[in-house]
Amino acid sequence: MSLGYGEMLIEQQIDGTAKAAAAAASILPAASVKTLPANFFDRIGKKLIVRASGRISTVITTPGTTLFDVRMTGTVVFTSLAILNDTVAAHTNVGWNLEIEMTCRAIGAAGNLYGRGRWESEDLLGVPATAPKGCLAAVLPWNSFPTVGGNFDTTIAHVCDLFHTQTVATGSIRCDDFSLWSPN
Repeated sequence: MSLGYGEMLIEQQIDGTAKAAAAAASILPAASVKTLPANFFDRIGKKLIVRASGRISTVITTPGTTLFDVRMTGTVVFTSLAILNDTVAAHTNVGWNLEIEMTCRAIGAAGNLYGRGRWESEDLLGVPATAPKGCLAAVLPWNSFPTVGGNFDTTIAHVCDLFHTQTVATGSIRCDDFSLWSPN
């Protein structure tokens, strides 16, 4: 892990499983969850980038919200906050793209990451009800400004995982592609 060189840390090899529960859960297949070594975040400014895509379904009457978070061994280091799903039309297996960039702001026993990102989907509040629909992009965190996430000890190994939470059990989400990389 040299300074100045990018490194692909893990790539998803198989489709994920659809998640329909109204609770936080990992959306990655077990083989796509990456354990980062102790001292991976060895300096302030080191970046970690999450890219994911898949499909989402929601109903028109109670679409609920979509929330993504990145966790280091259970500690939420980035949250998208609750993104409002489309309340004008139901959606069945429409695509979504997610990109999250996190920058190390502190290292050691109380290390943390500053995160921001983008979620694109047709299932987003504000998409036109009639064709051509296209999609919208939500700047993340939704309806807020970027901040540092929860503190975690950067001197020990951590399992990096992507979670999703929906507020109602009337829809589903599936992650079909995921990559985790460090550009520097």
